[in-house]
Amino acid sequence: MQKKVWFVALIGRPNSGKSTFINYLIWEKVSIISPKPQTTRKVIKWIYNDHDSQIVFFDTPWVNEIWKDFNIALNEKAYESIKDADLVVRFIDSTRGYGNEEQIIEDFLSKIDKKVIETYAKCDVSWKKDKKRFSISWVTWEWLKELIEEVKKYLPEWNPFYDEDYYTDQDIYTRVTEIIREKIFLYFEDEIPHSTFVEIEDLEELPNILKFNVTIFTETDSQKYVIIWKWWSNLTKIWTEARKELQEIFGKKIFIWLKVKTMPKWRKNKKVVGQMLK
Repeated sequence: MQKKVWFVALIGRPNSGKSTFINYLIWEKVSIISPKPQTTRKVIKWIYNDHDSQIVFFDTPWVNEIWKDFNIALNEKAYESIKDADLVVRFIDSTRGYGNEEQIIEDFLSKIDKKVIETYAKCDVSWKKDKKRFSISWVTWEWLKELIEEVKKYLPEWNPFYDEDYYTDQDIYTRVTEIIREKIFLYFEDEIPHSTFVEIEDLEELPNILKFNVTIFTETDSQKYVIIWKWWSNLTKIWTEARKELQEIFGKKIFIWLKVKTMPKWRKNKKVVGQMLK
């Protein structure tokens, strides 16, 4: 049976509401959420299904104005995902003024010939809707259905790419590392969340149990000290909450062994960054 099927990229400046939109729409956590900006590092693919459509969304990495090696790689990844999509939904944070990051996004969009639907997020009151703009309130979720219907207008009839019970193509490794990263952003301040990455060094999968050896890498020994000793209770919270959430996702008992190591200047290591952004 054919449906309205195609690929849609979501783009917006850090903390503009893309991940919240995704998780709400499919009622499953696919993208991590944090009050701190710049959490999304990978292109997250998720699949929305209803009676007449299958929309494959891409949640792009954050677009950042600081042009350093790691940030350049993330911005390039965001641009690639836009080029691969057939339609773009641009999220604009209505609580913040126009900034340099919005200019970067506009420069991106000026280089591609794609239909762009502008969506103003975090609106607690109705905005006047026109043919190009929608507004979404995280309280009332106004125009959410209308936004999906607007997206459908530009999708061709096609055979679905995924079974209807699929909602993401993320593997176990990605789901686990992203959930742990979310907790790091939640419980640690300053530069620590942005200076860390998470890696699974060993995975054992049994019928009713998943066991993980997980390493949190920091850039400096002082950051490692803060995570292990100064805020030991926060590390315990990361372990406890990640374990509970992953048990809900996978429907199995979860065992996590966490350790912290230092990898100086990992954000300048092209091999590490390339592996992370796969």
